[in-house]
Amino acid sequence: MHISLIVVGKLRAPALKALYEEYYKRLDWKLTVYEYEGKSALPHFSQCAARTPYLIALDEHGENLKSEEFAHLLENIQLHHQGKVTFVIGAAEGLPQEIKTKAQKTISFGKLTWPHLLVRVLLMEQLYRAQQILKGHPYHRE
Repeated sequence: MHISLIVVGKLRAPALKALYEEYYKRLDWKLTVYEYEGKSALPHFSQCAARTPYLIALDEHGENLKSEEFAHLLENIQLHHQGKVTFVIGAAEGLPQEIKTKAQKTISFGKLTWPHLLVRVLLMEQLYRAQQILKGHPYHRE
């Protein structure tokens, strides 16, 4: 599985960075991160949306998935979309409508509002959790 993250902002807070790096170390899947600042991200969002086999936008109005559903979505991407997926996380203003329209899937981490840098850490944990669910590892408990 090859996962790309297109994100706005850099993780600078030591606590967030440490959590992110912990899940990064645990993840067996290949991960590439593209970090952009502010409005400079917009052209990159569009370019990546055009060339990725499967694009997932993280947006507060997206679908709420259970962890098992998320794991099975990734399993489906492995089987039917060359094992390549790109996640896009916008800034405080959210994502441009163009990206949301191009996304094959839009997901949310609940109805609460999360800071976009924390969403990156939450996504890393969910990627690791999905990996463990698909391996049949007991990390995830229902």
